[in-house]
Amino acid sequence: MKIKGNYVLLSLVCLVLGFMVAYSYSFTSKKLKVTQTPNAQWDREYELRSMLIEQEQTNSKLENQVARLQEKARAEEQKFADQESKLKGVVKEVGQLRMYLGAVKVKGEGVEVTLSDAANIPADKNVNNYLVHDGHIQALLNELRAAGASALAVNGQRLSDNSYVTCIGPVINVDGTEHPAPFVITAIGDPAVLDGALHIPGGIMDQFARDNIGAKAVTKNDIVLEPSYKK
Repeated sequence: MKIKGNYVLLSLVCLVLGFMVAYSYSFTSKKLKVTQTPNAQWDREYELRSMLIEQEQTNSKLENQVARLQEKARAEEQKFADQESKLKGVVKEVGQLRMYLGAVKVKGEGVEVTLSDAANIPADKNVNNYLVHDGHIQALLNELRAAGASALAVNGQRLSDNSYVTCIGPVINVDGTEHPAPFVITAIGDPAVLDGALHIPGGIMDQFARDNIGAKAVTKNDIVLEPSYKK
């Protein structure tokens, strides 16, 4: 009976120990699971955070690259704009030069001045003192140029940069072409400025009157001057 009691006690102890081992294993497994789950989530979050940081760095590099390219594009656009502006300036200068040279047809506003010989010449006076001479025409042309005229013509004949005017008796010679009186000098430019320059007190119109020359100036809005064909 004593052996049997010891056996029962031993069995009970084994049962308790087995229960404790099983419980300990179960607790440890649950604890490991609980511990492993946060570690796995943290690893995943760390991985995602690292990927996000890497993507942000990549985006930053791309943004910087785009900014550099945009700046370069703006610089090139400005360069082209400057070149275009310079080109337009050159084209404008060439156009003005060709206009001054009489190489192109010109339309615009301006003035028209008619010079004519005196209508009544006293019999006892020198006729030459009552005629329009090349000096009168040249003085008028110079006055108009000084007032900003961009194109000039005498009796419809366009003047170039090296045109000349000479006097041969009652007619004048413009670049080899003779013209009788009256002489119509046409100038393209600001009508108010040109007309104002002609009528300055004591100016060229008064000089024509003192020289017994008929002179009349009118402003025009639709002047057309053909190019000069002088070689």
